[in-house]
Amino acid sequence: MSIALFLLTFLFPPRVVMQPAALPSTVAQLSPRPVALLLPRPVALAHHTPRRLTSYRVTATVYSAKASQTDSEPFVTADNSRISRHHTSKRRWMALSRDMLKNWGGKFDFGDSVRVKGISPELDGVYVIHDTMNRRLHRTIDLLVGRHEKIYGKWDDVTIKKIEDTPPVLPEWQAS
Repeated sequence: MSIALFLLTFLFPPRVVMQPAALPSTVAQLSPRPVALLLPRPVALAHHTPRRLTSYRVTATVYSAKASQTDSEPFVTADNSRISRHHTSKRRWMALSRDMLKNWGGKFDFGDSVRVKGISPELDGVYVIHDTMNRRLHRTIDLLVGRHEKIYGKWDDVTIKKIEDTPPVLPEWQAS
């Protein structure tokens, strides 16, 4: 046995464990009392930059509610909203390619508001997603314009960004 172990055993002898005694009846009948709990104060967090919203580069086109440009029901969108027969480009609805919608693994959903930049001053702005496009198209948006408006074109390098602070728009539909 080493000297250090001998000294520790001599200075701190092993204790004999005894069975606890039963509590007196007066202690056993006490009810619990409220205890004040002191919580630490919240620490001021260091200033951090806000989270940047992701923007996407897409190709933009325009379409009208015609059977030749849509499906057999041109006035009903993919989220079951009904397009007015007197629709104009001021109404700001859009269709999004399927690869960008949540149903097919994307980040956008029907009813989301999206800021569009890079087309023209008349067509740039905030649009609501109500429709989807053919599955062969990728990273493409289609802006809904009125049938009587003479707006045509295809624009590359258009930027879209989801607007996070607005609640999603519910589908607008009418009973027929």
